[in-house]
Amino acid sequence: MHGACGPVGLRSVPGLVFLWLRIGRLPRPVCGEEAAFGTDQPHPDLNMEFNPSDHPRASTIFLSKSQTDVREKRKSLFINHHPPGQIARKYSSCSTIFLDDSTVSQPNLKYTIKCVALAIYYHIKNRDPDGRMLLDIFDENLHPLSKSEVPPDYDKHNPEQKQIYRFVRTLFSAAQLTAECAIVTLVYLERLLTYAEIDICPANWKRIVLGAILLASKVWDDQAVWNVDYCQILKDITVEDMNELERQFLELLQFNINVPSSVYAKYYFDLRSLAEANNLSFPLEPLSRERAHKLEAISRLCEDKYKDLRRPTRKRSASADNLTLPRWSPAIIS
Repeated sequence: MHGACGPVGLRSVPGLVFLWLRIGRLPRPVCGEEAAFGTDQPHPDLNMEFNPSDHPRASTIFLSKSQTDVREKRKSLFINHHPPGQIARKYSSCSTIFLDDSTVSQPNLKYTIKCVALAIYYHIKNRDPDGRMLLDIFDENLHPLSKSEVPPDYDKHNPEQKQIYRFVRTLFSAAQLTAECAIVTLVYLERLLTYAEIDICPANWKRIVLGAILLASKVWDDQAVWNVDYCQILKDITVEDMNELERQFLELLQFNINVPSSVYAKYYFDLRSLAEANNLSFPLEPLSRERAHKLEAISRLCEDKYKDLRRPTRKRSASADNLTLPRWSPAIIS
């Protein structure tokens, strides 16, 4: 699936054939190039200025939805004179340097999934109170993921963050997906909500998340998980249902699976901001000798790669017509 931006390729699944764009992967380390998944050109049919999944300067929806809860939490703590719970932080010293192992090009898998689950939680909790259109393909009552009976009030109670995390973690663990795939999943989820003008709610969140993971895994991973493989993870779902879910998800995205590196980076750092605001810090580990040598080697590699860019450009010779000679002024020494 990966490769340099090139001709259109075909991916087929049982009973279904899709047209896919061959796209490249985010450069490691991240540089100024925007050739990660394609170009940074916005989708022409929508106002990308307000669409975070396409425009790098638009604010992510999940971070905006979380701000209300964060402000209310801080206000409540202030009114009740309760200091906010502090996480035991580790501070670097002369003898020990603490670093987390999550970077934009190699995020920490466990904590990235936790952050994505928290972002989905805020999407559901702070959705439009008036309600928006609910598409049948995502309705869990019409397309259940298990044979167990769907409760009558399945669309009334918001799932807890832990429930969302367990669902996403189970899929990622069984399919052996990467942390980068989790970030792309969130990009596709917000793109779906924007393009299709729908909300994610208790009745549809599982199937929307499943569709986003299914698509992200095929776009990102070199060895994609086939639809039939997901049927081995979710025992009671059929291949035909998975194929239809993927087909309609792609149609609702208007077949726009492009994720510019600038958008990917924005989602990564916004997830880190979400984690910090919710006391969900990434784990810090002391800098080991091996890792220090590795960082030094990467630093030397980048320095050698870009040293030509730092060389001053040679000035072109000036025309004799515009040649001005320096003027000398007499110095007065007292």
